[in-house]
Amino acid sequence: MNIKGKASSLIEEFKAFAFKGNIVDMAIGVIIGGAFGKIVTSFVNDIVMPGVTALIAMGGAKDAGEGLKALSYTTEAGVVIPYGNFIGGILDFIIVAVVVFLVMKKFLGFMQNMRKKEEAPAEPPAPPAPSKEEVLLTEIRDLLKNK
Repeated sequence: MNIKGKASSLIEEFKAFAFKGNIVDMAIGVIIGGAFGKIVTSFVNDIVMPGVTALIAMGGAKDAGEGLKALSYTTEAGVVIPYGNFIGGILDFIIVAVVVFLVMKKFLGFMQNMRKKEEAPAEPPAPPAPSKEEVLLTEIRDLLKNK
């Protein structure tokens, strides 16, 4: 497999999309992407992170409050560093990046197939049947040739 060729092909596809695409379609994509980002953030914060917190706090936490503290670090000076927020941000980014990549890959493939269909040479139309005058002139020409 030629990874460099595939990467440059993907970049070329992106350039074709970004610079030749319809700006309205791109705006709609941004709006839908923002809404999807909210869904992913909720998924990570409300479903994934409580599970991660429970796993981290499994050994020493006696109640849920102590388990939630497990995703932060308090310095000797009393400064709280909530590294759980950072982990959540990383998970948000990874999920959104993977989904956007897969959607764009499929969308660009669809667009490329549509362009190929549009660029395919159309079959030339069949020549029209000769008119009565053309048929008569052809017969006259043939008679003159035979004399």
